[in-house]
Amino acid sequence: MPSSRSSFLVALGAIGPGLAVAATGVGAGDVIAAAVSGATYGTAILWAAVVGAVIKGTLNEGIARWQLATGMTLLEGWGRHLHRAVLPGFAVYLVLWTFMVAGALMAACGLAAYALVPGLPVAAWGALHAVAAFVLVLVGRYALFERLMKGFIALMFVTVVSSALLVRPDWSAVVAGLAIPSVPDGAGPFLLGVIGGVGGSVTLLSYSYWIRERGWDGPAFLAQARLDLGAAYLLTGLFGVAIMVVAAGLEPGEATGTALALELARQIELVAGPAGRWIFLLGFWGAVFTSMLGVWQGVPYLFADVVHTLRRPAAPPEPAPSVRTDSPWYRAYLLFIAFPPMTLLLADRPVWVVLIYSIAGAFFMPFLAATLLYLNNRRTLPAHLRNGRIANVLLLIACLVFGYLCAAELAQRL
Repeated sequence: MPSSRSSFLVALGAIGPGLAVAATGVGAGDVIAAAVSGATYGTAILWAAVVGAVIKGTLNEGIARWQLATGMTLLEGWGRHLHRAVLPGFAVYLVLWTFMVAGALMAACGLAAYALVPGLPVAAWGALHAVAAFVLVLVGRYALFERLMKGFIALMFVTVVSSALLVRPDWSAVVAGLAIPSVPDGAGPFLLGVIGGVGGSVTLLSYSYWIRERGWDGPAFLAQARLDLGAAYLLTGLFGVAIMVVAAGLEPGEATGTALALELARQIELVAGPAGRWIFLLGFWGAVFTSMLGVWQGVPYLFADVVHTLRRPAAPPEPAPSVRTDSPWYRAYLLFIAFPPMTLLLADRPVWVVLIYSIAGAFFMPFLAATLLYLNNRRTLPAHLRNGRIANVLLLIACLVFGYLCAAELAQRL
């Protein structure tokens, strides 16, 4: 009989899908939201990054628990237990989300690479990253993808934490910002933006397919999934805190959007020399390229699963051939992710696409939290696999936070 210590070490060594989710979820948007909050309010709202990581971890644990309890992905659960319009509506949103996010990731990767090696234009760098991610996903298996993501998240963690150390923060203020929740005047929108922005959105659903690739099937793997996600969101929270500490210790000025990250790199150079700038830029590049790689690998699963569920609504919950990396639907969607959005590198985004994408996207996170409240409290699930009190409270908080952000987005767009 293996000892509990050796079993824990084996489980620790099996960590991987959660790290892929964490690396995918931490992208340019998270860096910018955390940087703006840190630059504006210093270390006062560091705790928000931790709360955001806990909430996203709760959502992902609910997704994993549903699948391990039922044998169905969450999308299959939506198709079986929610209104029949849900999956077609999600499919439309997914296509818009994919087009917009893929274009934004290309631009962010291009800008990060140009800042490191300005030998090519930003658009060319963006296109090269898109093609590289496409080839890696097309010819590589899941094991290669997971190894790459582990390496990149190590790069991100080391470089960003090193950057935080280089700015020599006031550690007593950092501890206070983590341990004593406070809401400075006017910080409400920033606070909710950090909580809601940490750790991804649609990409959370990719976890279902990545644990299936690892062979994690059935309730016996729930403890492993929880350890996996716990490690992942610990790193996610630390990454968000480190970015806020970097921004709090510098003066990024009036820069906005992705340019804010480049301005932080310039400010670090003034404090720590060229090495400090390179360290931060490597971390930023790692953050945006892992997001691209995770989206390219994980999102085609979602489209293939939607098609499978819509075409075979009464099928048994076993994994279907259509939800595989070698399926025609997966590869067709991978092509769609990698190439059509390149047009956004050279042209403005169509206003109507931005409007529909923004409105639909505002509803997604509260909808996800609400469906996990509903599905994971169903009496058909064994009692020990339903939501506990803490999970229900955290999911209710998620509904409120994302509901507020949804209302704010709608008020801005309409």
